[in-house]
Amino acid sequence: MIVATTIMGIAVAGVMSGISSTTRNAARLRNYDRVVQLARVRMNGLLADPRVLVNVAQEGLFDPAITGGLECGWRARVTVAESMPYAAPGDYVLDRIQLEIWWTSGAERRTFPLESYRRRTLRPEDVAGLTP
Repeated sequence: MIVATTIMGIAVAGVMSGISSTTRNAARLRNYDRVVQLARVRMNGLLADPRVLVNVAQEGLFDPAITGGLECGWRARVTVAESMPYAAPGDYVLDRIQLEIWWTSGAERRTFPLESYRRRTLRPEDVAGLTP
């Protein structure tokens, strides 16, 4: 009886340890999945807005109502990746969009980087900033 109780105690302790680590992993993956969805939404906004400032770092925080209480923010920078020499208004330029989403997990700050490119038509105010 004592041997059976000892074996049962060891088995229960092992099962409890497995459940504990599974719960921690599920919470970590839930946060990561939430951050990936937030990154997708923010990147789509940057890709769709041709008036995003070029060569200016932008950052912000996500509303805690959509992050599930997770402290989460973003940092983005749009730069010109390629342009024609002596570009004029109406010409095309290739923008590089770098986005980093950050969130806190316990005492650690984690990040998720994204990068994308888009084609944009130059406006007269854009041409002044380009050099051949």
